[in-house]
Amino acid sequence: MKHPILRMALLIAMLLTVKSTLNAQAMTLSARHQSLSAIAAWEAKGDMKRLNEAINDGLDNGLTVAEIKEALSQLYAYTGFPRSLNALGQLQKVVADRSAAGKNTPIGKDDETALPAAFDALKTGTEVQTQLSGRPFDYAFAPRTDYYLKSHLFGDIFAGKALSFADREIVTVSAIASLPGCEPQLLAHCKGALNMGVTQGELEDIPSVLEARVGTAEAARTREAIAQLTGQALPAAQQPRKGIEDSPWPIGEPNTAYAKYFDGQSYLAALDGEHGGPHNVTFEPGCRNYWHTHMKSVQVLVCVAGRGWYQEWGKPAVALTPGKVIAIPAGVKHWHGAANDSWMQHLAYITQTEEGATTEWGTSAKDAQVGDGE
Repeated sequence: MKHPILRMALLIAMLLTVKSTLNAQAMTLSARHQSLSAIAAWEAKGDMKRLNEAINDGLDNGLTVAEIKEALSQLYAYTGFPRSLNALGQLQKVVADRSAAGKNTPIGKDDETALPAAFDALKTGTEVQTQLSGRPFDYAFAPRTDYYLKSHLFGDIFAGKALSFADREIVTVSAIASLPGCEPQLLAHCKGALNMGVTQGELEDIPSVLEARVGTAEAARTREAIAQLTGQALPAAQQPRKGIEDSPWPIGEPNTAYAKYFDGQSYLAALDGEHGGPHNVTFEPGCRNYWHTHMKSVQVLVCVAGRGWYQEWGKPAVALTPGKVIAIPAGVKHWHGAANDSWMQHLAYITQTEEGATTEWGTSAKDAQVGDGE
């Protein structure tokens, strides 16, 4: 092979193969479990196209139709019947498509036989829940829900033999990580996963799988839960960007040019800057710019993600939430920034610019009161 382009292509292919092999060797979580994680995450997110791909990948990586069916059926208890039923329908489609294409599809042993007549769902479920929680647990505030959890989820569902307890917790952790606002349950199930036979190395691999196959927000939530569980400090770069986890707007680069006019870290992303497009400004929690005034121009802010504040001098602060538009008149002193417990992104652009337009920067706004203790 003398052609330089062909030699280079071969070299790149070899390097990618080596990299893939090294990644597989470094991962404690098996290929089968990695596929279960991705399937559970896409089911929870309700993305049928990506779920289809994940199911196909799982069937190629050692999972059976029976195991995937059991995982998707279990997830109705965590993500709801609509998503579970849609996902099962997608599994049916995958099986039919693979059959039509003559592709091997391992069916496995279906586990939908009736439970034994002497099976005591409440007793069994109580034992399983105790093992998962590490202690007896009674949800006295809602006795009916307590009964459902014990007798149905941890009794009837967990009695199925198609998946092990460890399999089920990998499925559950990955699904809950894909549901914003369920961090307490995610933390509980990370702990429960260790009680159910998932090793710490396998648990710590789940964020890497989610990051590679699903998204950074899902990975960050799981890393945060594991860090809380183990008492480790999570690097800032790996912490969840609460409020903007699923934002499609780019964060851009650190806003170094104007850093001296900000309390906290901000980022700047030019959107079609060559043609006068707006900038997307991202604020870390608690970050605010200084009091400032746009002379002979109007600035427009469009909040697109997270929560923040805008305040004009001498007036109450106005909450910034997605969809809120603020047109700041020329000559009005103001500041804007993120809430203390949330990231915030807004688009910003200047209009109605007159000759001699400038921006005059004042003092820090970090002590400005906006309510709710901020």
